[in-house]
Amino acid sequence: MLVPISYNLRSLFVRRSATLLTVLGIGATVAVVAGVLALQQGFARLYADSGREDVAVFLRPGATGEGDSIFSRDRGLRLMRNLPEAEADESGQPIAGMECYLAVRRYRVEGGETNVPIRGVQPASFTIHGDGLRILEGRAFDPGADEVMVGESLVGRIRGCALGETLRINTTPFRVVGVFESDGPYGSEIWGDLDRMLTALERYGPNRVVAKLPEGASVEPLTERLAADKEVPAKVLTERDYLSAQTEMLSAVLIFLSGFLGLVMGVAAVFTATTTMLSAIAARTHEIGILLSTGFRPLPIFLSFLFEALLLGLMGGAAGCLMILPVNGIETGTTNFQTFTEVAFSFRVTPTVLAVAVGFAIALGLLGGAWPALRAARMKPVDALGRR
Repeated sequence: MLVPISYNLRSLFVRRSATLLTVLGIGATVAVVAGVLALQQGFARLYADSGREDVAVFLRPGATGEGDSIFSRDRGLRLMRNLPEAEADESGQPIAGMECYLAVRRYRVEGGETNVPIRGVQPASFTIHGDGLRILEGRAFDPGADEVMVGESLVGRIRGCALGETLRINTTPFRVVGVFESDGPYGSEIWGDLDRMLTALERYGPNRVVAKLPEGASVEPLTERLAADKEVPAKVLTERDYLSAQTEMLSAVLIFLSGFLGLVMGVAAVFTATTTMLSAIAARTHEIGILLSTGFRPLPIFLSFLFEALLLGLMGGAAGCLMILPVNGIETGTTNFQTFTEVAFSFRVTPTVLAVAVGFAIALGLLGGAWPALRAARMKPVDALGRR
């Protein structure tokens, strides 16, 4: 025979001050952990959700990213011309383009320095990225001109990135003629003409080649062919796989941080829950004695108090979720350890974050209530009724 649930609900209400203190303690712990996870989700989703399966990225064999990949211009051109798997334009040429990439130190508006990605592109890049890149102000740069367009997230954060201002890259001044937005990390970059950027950055060739694949085409045959190509070998990934790979290091750091904070603050929350439950049991010793003497076995007593601890954890989880919801969508920026560049993104309080938060809160409640519940179940009816 189980103890009625109404008994536990009444107990939590009667001792509402202690209940509220425990709920807030668990909620604060959960909110901190969920906040770090929301940061990780926002960063990871920025890359993964914007990557496309119909865009192929070609890197130097062995490269982990475009920062440590480079082709000579001739090899890049040969690679572009030898892509029968790519979608063709009206003239029958593959829709492909070379891009150079470099992280350059720039000054923040509020002070300090950071690495900003600068990308040199060819006209084909605009065709390949399509609607994923939208011009908000001004226009696209003219090919061959000392002009750039900047990602929306850089405006107001990085000096010289407002429309009409001049950016000096090494010794070459570039005029900002456009501001664009992108659903992915490109929104934190500066784009200019490939040839002009290669000259300004003193680079001898592109870092990668990108190409548009026909709808429904797989990248695997292309990967196998170019891995064995003796003239221009290349590592081939879909844009989605490539961008997802660029989040691994920072995502791991943020997940570790959330776990560490959860452990440190969780210990305090568990002690709070344990103290609350022990106090409740001390005040209800006679009630426990009556329950035991009227036929309730130790196991139902144990489960009853453990259920009470579970309710505390569940309410703490709900409180923590309510605390973290207002940060959803707030924009922030941090350094991507994979590329050593600053990227702007938003907190994302996803269903996964909320589920982890509630599960963590329930675990804290159960851990805090296990020992008090066991003490209550091990009481002897005569001793419990005899205590004053």
